[in-house]
Amino acid sequence: MIIVDSALEKRHSEGNPIRVAMVGAGFMARGIALQICQFVKGMELVAISNRTLETAKRAYREAGIAESDIVEVGTTAQLEEAISRKKFSVTDNPFLLCEAGQVDAVMEVTGHIEYGARVVMHAIKNGKHVILMNAEVDGTIGSILKTYADKAGVVYTVADGDQPGVIMNLYRFVKGIGVRPVLLGNIKGLHDPYRNPTTQKGFAEKWGQNPAMVTSFADGTKISYEQACVANATGMKVGKRGMFGPTMEAGTPIEKTTKLFPELYDLDEWLAGPGIVDYVVGAAPGPGVFVLGTHEHPTMRHYLNLYKLGEGPLYCFYTPYHLCHFEIHNTVARAVLFNDANLAPIGTPTVEVVTTAKIDLKSGEKLDGLGEYMTYGLAENYDIARAENLLPIGLAEGAILKTDLPKDKVLTFDDVILPEGLLSVELYKEQLAKFPPASIKVTA
Repeated sequence: MIIVDSALEKRHSEGNPIRVAMVGAGFMARGIALQICQFVKGMELVAISNRTLETAKRAYREAGIAESDIVEVGTTAQLEEAISRKKFSVTDNPFLLCEAGQVDAVMEVTGHIEYGARVVMHAIKNGKHVILMNAEVDGTIGSILKTYADKAGVVYTVADGDQPGVIMNLYRFVKGIGVRPVLLGNIKGLHDPYRNPTTQKGFAEKWGQNPAMVTSFADGTKISYEQACVANATGMKVGKRGMFGPTMEAGTPIEKTTKLFPELYDLDEWLAGPGIVDYVVGAAPGPGVFVLGTHEHPTMRHYLNLYKLGEGPLYCFYTPYHLCHFEIHNTVARAVLFNDANLAPIGTPTVEVVTTAKIDLKSGEKLDGLGEYMTYGLAENYDIARAENLLPIGLAEGAILKTDLPKDKVLTFDDVILPEGLLSVELYKEQLAKFPPASIKVTA
């Protein structure tokens, strides 16, 4: 964001940096710490919370912070004092970060839904802007979290850099030049719903990542969440359960999607509706993002053809990369300095991610988490998911099965007993009450 660099430079020159705190210290969070501490002027990462303090300290050490400047804090007062002394705080209590008056924004980078929900709500209640690198939270309960943030007068946003945020930047650009976006797309290298942490162990070890997180990328759960976030931020839907997700020959230019998708989805219906979110496997450039748009004006179509975008009616725009932690500071700055969200729900959800059996499931079993052995997620339109009482995968972990279910069966609320006392479940119920699907009776 070109205006952001100037604004951060000004904060740096004035000695008035944005103070941001981070919850989580895993692979991606350590990259964020390195980026902000070493390469971003006008912003300071003043505190990291993690359940294991040594891992939080590791994030700071790898970011070039001297051990003598890292302090453990156990109270809000201690955190405030450390910030005043220009020290870098670590704690196992994420709520301290939300309560400290000198913290401008909180980044949630855990990927865990229940834990993330508690942190986000506490941050909002304490008047902090919230930046999520946690599509799972937004894709499950984002609409109600955004409602709370609006009431509190703070920005709630998914982060720039990850593919949903990059898609939204491109979506806003395409809209801004007068082209109407009709498909918002993600480019993947692999999709196999039956992958599990055992099959992905080698890849995870190579890159120092969590096997379950890597599995969620491969089995389609992550792409479903990412595109659900984008749909809910734009009002778009999916063309069918699970999206089309066509596989293209490796290296096929992404521009070929202007001909491919009309073969999969009725073009007239597509152009008349709110648009769809989807993905492709194998196209180049990967792992980028793309937007298919259309233009009604014949003269402007002539110009788009002149500029090598083709004859239409669909035109392909793309960003050839997404850089995750390299870009999240832009989201922080946009929220704090310009009150601008990179990506946030605009109201009633349009797409949910529903729970699907990865293997044959047996009555009495407890469901494991995202990217593990028992389930994978599929994107489904909200009205259909609620009409069929389907179970969002973000609420499935820890649920007890009431019946045997075959592989690839989509689970309903009636199939499980949910754990008690979960904030995420309560927020989901609030979301249903506030945003009921039209003419649909919800039973959750």
